[in-house]
Amino acid sequence: MIIVFLNGNLEEVYMIQLEEFMSKDSPDKVYRLLQSIYGLKQVSQSWNIRFDEVIKSYDFVNNEDESCVYRKVSGSAITFLVLYVDDILIIENDVGILSTVKAWSFRHFSMKNLGEASHILEIRIYRDRSKRMLDLSQSRYIDTIVKRFGMKNFKRGLIPMRHRLSLSRSISPKDLRKDTHG
Repeated sequence: MIIVFLNGNLEEVYMIQLEEFMSKDSPDKVYRLLQSIYGLKQVSQSWNIRFDEVIKSYDFVNNEDESCVYRKVSGSAITFLVLYVDDILIIENDVGILSTVKAWSFRHFSMKNLGEASHILEIRIYRDRSKRMLDLSQSRYIDTIVKRFGMKNFKRGLIPMRHRLSLSRSISPKDLRKDTHG
């Protein structure tokens, strides 16, 4: 997980002087911002525009259905970048290329690497590399929602999905194996 929010390029943005930083010589002047700051309405848009331009220059393709997901296919290596506000989740099936993507990203953005993601969007991520297993769970979030709405004593139901489903490459969508660019 990587944090990168204050990397947007600002257009002309001005703000009034804060009381703590008021100039005694010219209290009626305004500040021209040279860099993004948290709380500024334009920060999200400027960051998204810059990220989109830079990441596409590295041959990532934006997902048509989910604008915050980008994909890059290089041979058998597939990389996904998932952007959520000020976090980037990088998913890769090749550790060498993962390191290359991270190094490239650090050259283009001021970022902080938070290491492996254990949670994102209320989804717990559990890995067991020895078993080549990845588990995604929203049970803690579901328990929070059930408690919030006073439904702790309600009867549980079954999910219309095969239990203990084992996913494999043979059942994956075929278009993810080749570079279709959209």
